[in-house]
Amino acid sequence: MSTRGGTALVTGASSGIGAAYAGRLASQGWDTVLVARRAQRLDDLAQRLRETAGTMVETLVADLYEPDDLVRVARRAADDDVGFLLNNAGINGYGPFPGLEPELMARVLGVNVLAVTALTRAAVPAMLERGHGTVVNVASQLAFAGALPPHPLPERAVYGGTKGYVVTFTRTLAAELAGTPLRIQVLCPGLTATEFHRSRGDKPVPGRDRSVHEDGGMPVDQVVDASLAALGTGEVVCVPGLEDPALIDGLAEAELAIRTAARRGGS
Repeated sequence: MSTRGGTALVTGASSGIGAAYAGRLASQGWDTVLVARRAQRLDDLAQRLRETAGTMVETLVADLYEPDDLVRVARRAADDDVGFLLNNAGINGYGPFPGLEPELMARVLGVNVLAVTALTRAAVPAMLERGHGTVVNVASQLAFAGALPPHPLPERAVYGGTKGYVVTFTRTLAAELAGTPLRIQVLCPGLTATEFHRSRGDKPVPGRDRSVHEDGGMPVDQVVDASLAALGTGEVVCVPGLEDPALIDGLAEAELAIRTAARRGGS
């Protein structure tokens, strides 16, 4: 599927899903703006994309938790050449909630919630004005695991909450923009073969070499395949590996049933 449309801005582009998605978009002819904290990683990826795809590549070294950096990236996202926004940057802050460091908790909320919202808000108006554009916000299957206890799942109260926000925000935004030319998706991968679990997010994983955490998981290329295929069919909620998309429809039906029953109960 071709999604050609100008420039794609990808956050969290230094490794994992972000790097793989940027490579796929570049191979389809997109120019890219790569955003992450690790300058060397971004430079390495930029060089590869220029050599293999022959496209224009910009790098923006930024920590999306820092207000000045977020403003700088938001300004770039609002430019009229950006036709694809991938909000992939995220950190986990896993650990028991009573012992979660306040600084790390604030960082998880800032990167996973505020940055996603701010960059989407920056990009959407220009996309609407041009009459085309795509926004993909990366959440997690842990957004659907609120009642499940940890072990083997991580202790994740704040992380799961932020990803639940991304799911609800994106679904609601997609409903608001229904009938416009924009494509809106929330991508909800499960365990993926990246280095995500090698850091809680307070500091990036060191070194220039890409790595995979010991837990393994779905190859990143399969996650990107699923996302692009879902964009082609207009699916708002993409859960890689989910064979029965009717389960997503069932989620919406259950939500409607709860609201309807609550109204009746209060009458």
